[in-house]
Amino acid sequence: QRILRLAEMCRRLETEEEKVLPFYPSSLADWEQQKARRVLEETPSEPLALAMQDYVGLERFWQRFNKAKLEEKALERAWAALANRNQHLRELLQKYLAGAAINQKVPRDRHPL
Repeated sequence: QRILRLAEMCRRLETEEEKVLPFYPSSLADWEQQKARRVLEETPSEPLALAMQDYVGLERFWQRFNKAKLEEKALERAWAALANRNQHLRELLQKYLAGAAINQKVPRDRHPL
């Protein structure tokens, strides 16, 4: 109940895009989606499957949770890639500055005598 209340509170904070298209498209093929629908429509016979029917209301929560986790992982990877690129650029800049400092120490006139 607490999770459902929090989900209702968070609904107000969603962006327009999230309200219109809240989930990512399925990666399943059409025949896989049809098979999944048939399995969901069957009445469960196992005790665990019967118990899971009590939590059908949380399906939307888990979809949003999984979407948020996927976005978090994507952002972590993007951040790591940017950190690597930043480090590489810093190394290049240090090499350039070191080369420029050496060039300033060398006299411009090769034959001062």
